[in-house]
Amino acid sequence: MTMANSTDDDIARGKALFKGPCTFVKGVVQIDDLPQDGRPEVAFAGRSNVGKSSLINALTGRTSLARVSVTPGRTRELNFFTLGKDEALTLVDMPGYGYARAPKARVKGWTRLVRDYLRGRRELKRVFLLIDARHGIKPNDWETMKLMDEAAVSYQVVLTKADKPKAMELETVVAKVAGELAKHPAAYPQIVITSARAGLGIPELRAAVAALAPNDVVPGA
Repeated sequence: MTMANSTDDDIARGKALFKGPCTFVKGVVQIDDLPQDGRPEVAFAGRSNVGKSSLINALTGRTSLARVSVTPGRTRELNFFTLGKDEALTLVDMPGYGYARAPKARVKGWTRLVRDYLRGRRELKRVFLLIDARHGIKPNDWETMKLMDEAAVSYQVVLTKADKPKAMELETVVAKVAGELAKHPAAYPQIVITSARAGLGIPELRAAVAALAPNDVVPGA
């Protein structure tokens, strides 16, 4: 496992993709309502309060594309957005797992929706799994990783809030996460280290997303 190392061309391609429109398509609360346009998808998943909304807003250059809240668990559906001037790719904002201020029955419904989506979505090219850089992999993260391993869904770890820990602490977390990911067959071999607040790793993450878009729609620089 290594940290993401993007070329200038990769960075330029990512910039070109996210410079275009990012358009909300729909919010889905049941599996039968998933879009059927066949467009390739990338999904962002993570524990509640991992900083997913802030990171998506930083990626897209918007301040309110994904709702940022101090209350964990505010994303309560699969939210679909098209990316790029030619709608090259769909970005999926998934409900945070773990803590949520909601009735247990509703949380159970979100969990079932996420599991069904991960298990059977042909259009899903990769899940970007967000892990808090201060804490590393938690039990709920393991459950999601196991599910994606079993479903053979490619996923890539993105460390969030990397501006929070000290340099030595961050290095320790990165090394530990890398060692654990090596045991998981569906894990992509590069970790992206980010901070939405500081802008750290945003170009590299954009490049990783753009690499999954069709070449004829987002050409290389």
